Amino acid sequence: MNDAQRDAVRLLGGPARHILLRGGSRSGKTFVLIRAVVIRALKASGSRHGIFRHRLTALRASVLRDTFPKVMRLCFPQVSWKLARQENIVTFPNGSTIFFGGLDDEQRTEKILGLEFSTVYLNEASQISYGARNMLLTRLAQKSGLVNREYIDANPPSVGHWLYALFEMGIEPKSGEPIGDRSLYDTMILNPHSNKDNLGEEYIAALEALPERERRRFLHGEYQAAVEGALWRIDSFRREAAITASSRMDIACRMRRILVSVDPSGASGPEDYRSDEIGIVVCGVDADGVGHVLEDLSARDSPAGWAARALHALDDWRAERIVAERNFGGALVENTIRSVRAHAPVRLVTAARGKAARAEPVAALYEIGKVVHHGRFEALEDQLCHFSVSGYRGSRSPDRADAMVWGLSELMLSGSSGVTGWSPSGFSLAR
Repeated sequence: MNDAQRDAVRLLGGPARHILLRGGSRSGKTFVLIRAVVIRALKASGSRHGIFRHRLTALRASVLRDTFPKVMRLCFPQVSWKLARQENIVTFPNGSTIFFGGLDDEQRTEKILGLEFSTVYLNEASQISYGARNMLLTRLAQKSGLVNREYIDANPPSVGHWLYALFEMGIEPKSGEPIGDRSLYDTMILNPHSNKDNLGEEYIAALEALPERERRRFLHGEYQAAVEGALWRIDSFRREAAITASSRMDIACRMRRILVSVDPSGASGPEDYRSDEIGIVVCGVDADGVGHVLEDLSARDSPAGWAARALHALDDWRAERIVAERNFGGALVENTIRSVRAHAPVRLVTAARGKAARAEPVAALYEIGKVVHHGRFEALEDQLCHFSVSGYRGSRSPDRADAMVWGLSELMLSGSSGVTGWSPSGFSLAR
């Protein structure tokens, strides 16, 4: 075991309950954490521990058949163990068990929900959703005499990932609020250079030869910006507490104007995954001219469904109108809303420039601290972080981001500012 791995072992024995080992490829992260799980299993008779990955097939191939046997052979040669292959469970002589589970199947997830663990270990957590991670934490409840712990390893993903929010920024990834006790969370970097004795010069040289973006992630263990030249970064977002049912009216009363903005798509219903979502975002501006992103109600829905959703937000927030993009379907958008409520206040806007050109003036407002998010809007913020000066770099349409841009542009950039202007033909950007 090298010096960096010994430092990691000391970290694992410290006061933190939630520990992330992040870093480059084949740096020994998995070896160190499996060793820690085995030590805990041997220490407390009858204790149960879980090692999880997004796909069970990958967990079996990389951990159950490779790293775990290697750890047992090198670190615990005198300890016998038995593998029940059908159940993916390792049992030790003291009755303790390690369960190896995948999160990509509903039946497997149901099985996990029926168990309690003293340790949960998320392997390659960049592939695991925040919701799946939270589900596992509900199972971290076994009374075994051990301090229950969460272990995580990952090649650092983008700064939009929940790992960055939780372990680097110290905020709850969904609400954006500071975590209660930051001393319970700790992280450490393990990179391939510290494990070079077990890798060989050719492997290190191959990582050195990767393109810059991949080299920074897999050799140096750095979090990645969502895109190069991004208009928004994760630290662009000012936050207030997430809105609750009891705080909604108090916050609404602070606003000088509130709009519900809609970016429509061709979705026919919730199951139409070939189409993009319908962006529905509630924005406001207060008496000091500060913009507020209040709620993201975007969804993949039928025309009647998304129209009803937008109208419900109009009523809930006592907004002055719905702003919707004319370009998709023309009058069809307005007709859809009016088919649900005949006299709904609707204004159609027309895109005169591309998405990035429309987004840049709004991104500038964030740069000078003029926009606040109420909570953390994970999907919306991920889309924003994929905007660059050269265009949108996400995999699908930025439906949520487009809706937000329409709303904040109408609230903050129209009129005499000279950045945007309204005309009878719709919305245009003057640059």
